[in-house]
Amino acid sequence: ETNANLDEIVELAKQLQSETNIKPLWGTAQLFMHPRYMHGAATSPEVKVYAYAAAQVKKALEVTHYLGGENYVFWGGREGYQTLLNTDMKRELEHLANFLQAAVNHKKKIGFNGTLLIEPKPQEPTKHQYDWDVATTFSFLQKFGLTGEFKINVECNHATLSGHSCHHELETARINDILGNIDANTGDPQVGWDTDEFLTDISEATLIMSSVVKNDGLAPGGFNFDAKLRRESTDVEDLFIAHISGMDTMARGLRNVAKLIEVTGDIISS
Repeated sequence: ETNANLDEIVELAKQLQSETNIKPLWGTAQLFMHPRYMHGAATSPEVKVYAYAAAQVKKALEVTHYLGGENYVFWGGREGYQTLLNTDMKRELEHLANFLQAAVNHKKKIGFNGTLLIEPKPQEPTKHQYDWDVATTFSFLQKFGLTGEFKINVECNHATLSGHSCHHELETARINDILGNIDANTGDPQVGWDTDEFLTDISEATLIMSSVVKNDGLAPGGFNFDAKLRRESTDVEDLFIAHISGMDTMARGLRNVAKLIEVTGDIISS
């Protein structure tokens, strides 16, 4: 395998950028779908898989930098375990920390000034992911001396899967100075998996925006919907309306926060 196809696509993206002035909010590497990652990437027990994942992240960081991306996200869907009976948790966490430190080193080597982000999720596809929630991830960063190098990308659907509200996760990140980006989506409260739906609850959007305002914004991070239409929605018009609904909801949430400040002189209490 080579990066030839990726290089060709990246050059096309660069050309389109020159015509639109649009650049990536962040880049990432896909380290969970291929069968080689069935037991993890940075936490794989097979050194060749670990090295392959490292090469992918190296290239993805370079591409993100080349395209002017402002952040880089790590989401480790396989960085966890199915059972502790055959898992050396201490060793896997150390391997994960070494992997992330190597990414920090390469970021600095190539002159990428963007923020490195970790996106917590409790489970799915693994039974237990090591970055279960914001508090767990922050503890991991503290233990391995990485707190100054990483911030958190909070996904609202992942927050509820971990048993928290999105507001709770945002506040946990904010008060620890690690809030970097938000995946502004939502899940179905009647199912126990990641449905990645567009956020259209104005009350929820208001709470989210209260954290953003108290954080003095998210820059260089931002908002990513990380949402899709349901399988039943295949019409182009549906796709258009869904994105507008998501944007309008977040805008209304921000207006509500501004109104609260205007009326009370303060934001929602922490």
